[in-house]
Amino acid sequence: MELLSKIVLGMAMLRLLSGSMEIAAALLMLRFNNIEKALIVNSSLALVGPLILIATTTIGLVGLSDKLSPSKFAWVAIGVVCLMIGILKK
Repeated sequence: MELLSKIVLGMAMLRLLSGSMEIAAALLMLRFNNIEKALIVNSSLALVGPLILIATTTIGLVGLSDKLSPSKFAWVAIGVVCLMIGILKK
């Protein structure tokens, strides 16, 4: 038995990267001490967040692909699409 699953490790590493980027962005905002620059940094995070979500979900689905029936896989895919529409739609 593996100590850590490669799939879980990959998902966790992406989330650690995402969290590190959030902390770095907050520190940049504090360093700049400027509203316009803080909004630029925040907007950059808004682009990265959904990409991390998609990548992490994709890795998880690849790990589950042998355990999910095609109909369940379709429901999960529909759910991810709904999440993306909710996140990205203005």
